[in-house]
Amino acid sequence: MIELPASEKAPANTFRLPRLPRWRSLLRSFALAKDPLPVLNDTLARYGDTVELFIGGVEKSILTRDPGLIQHVLQKNNRNYAKSKFTQGFSRYIGHGLLTNDGPDWLRQRRLIQPGFHRQRVAGLTGLMQEITAETLAPLVAQATSAGGATTVAVHELMTRLTFRIIARSVFSTNFPEAELDRLAGLITEIQAFFVRSIRQPYLKPWFRLRGRFAYHDALAAELRTLLGGLIAQRQQANAQPGSTPPDDLLQMLLDVRYEDNGEPMPTDRLIDESLILLVAGHETSANALTWLTYLLAHHPAEAVVIQQEMAAVLAGRTPAFEDLPRLGTALYAVQEAMRHYPPAWMVDRVALADDEYQGLRIPQGTLFSLYFHGLHHDPKYWAAPEEFRPSRFAPGAARPVQANAYVPFGGGPRLCIGMQFALTEMQLVTLELLRQFDIEWVAGQPPVAVQPLITLRPKHDFQVRLRVRE
Repeated sequence: MIELPASEKAPANTFRLPRLPRWRSLLRSFALAKDPLPVLNDTLARYGDTVELFIGGVEKSILTRDPGLIQHVLQKNNRNYAKSKFTQGFSRYIGHGLLTNDGPDWLRQRRLIQPGFHRQRVAGLTGLMQEITAETLAPLVAQATSAGGATTVAVHELMTRLTFRIIARSVFSTNFPEAELDRLAGLITEIQAFFVRSIRQPYLKPWFRLRGRFAYHDALAAELRTLLGGLIAQRQQANAQPGSTPPDDLLQMLLDVRYEDNGEPMPTDRLIDESLILLVAGHETSANALTWLTYLLAHHPAEAVVIQQEMAAVLAGRTPAFEDLPRLGTALYAVQEAMRHYPPAWMVDRVALADDEYQGLRIPQGTLFSLYFHGLHHDPKYWAAPEEFRPSRFAPGAARPVQANAYVPFGGGPRLCIGMQFALTEMQLVTLELLRQFDIEWVAGQPPVAVQPLITLRPKHDFQVRLRVRE
């Protein structure tokens, strides 16, 4: 912690945070917008685990990777911390679903939707996940076989298509056409990139308005909502037909639930909001995590062999059932370690609703927090050799147990991601099937793989691996 002059010191029972001056924050705003992780890491290395700074040189915020403070905000005193105007601003494009909603209305929706992600329902989706994974990988097996045993593939494109198929079938019991899927993925990426830039460089907002960029992205969001509204209307019309048997999917669950206080169904706008959140969050997190896991396994083939050997010993060639997954832990540990290296939600924001205090730090009402999960996951105070890929650190009985509040890939507290069990099951199954079919090899000669921290952490440009059919 940086020592302050005596004239600036707070009372004995409190302390003042180090501050990155506004002018320095402004000077670094361009670098922050272009590549934020090195800028944030350098700031924390210089000032300590918690520092006051100005986002884009404008918005005062407390940046922290302190696990205790993060736990205080997300869990121990969570009722005092709401999502900030930045996250709420994203609702302009994706509506007021669970991701962007807050307060009593969020809790009401959460209680309504939670049963759709209980363990039994996720177990029932295991077969669907495996079916779609096999369907998606089958053409790659054929290509590799016809080409002498191996084929190359763009990883993020593959994982985005695969995870979108899984969540689309889980929500809507249907396959989107390839062109429609690519359009949806492109819309989501374009909206995210613009929204994040408008936050990191707030001084550009007048220019964006002048050039019609807000109106343009509003139109993209409207296209998303129109598409989903059409799918919901089709389902409602099908359900109204005499003798119809509705499918057992997440959309039908949303249509069937009723609010406890008035017995009413979810209104159409809210159905679109929640369906959009399920599609966006339900594929984005898994696609990015599986992309980074494939990257890591391609560079650490010995870890892939460990998973393959365990699979052979447990399954003896058969397809895993949901009940087998606890005995196939090495695949899950690899997923967890990939999400430590590259947490999909790499940073979240919260704002204090009332005055608060944490270990002598005064937190006035309105204080904005930037909770830096990526920085926490790479902090050597909590992780031995944090830059190394070590899935075994998540195994039971590991030499250095993971501290629960130092690992937050799905957030924490009451707002822990509702789809966590769904995502972990999906990623474990995809990893098992991918390594059952293929050995993964890195394709030499590619440029370094850079990260693109939008709302989630994805690769800036796609990369290729070679998939070699296993004997």
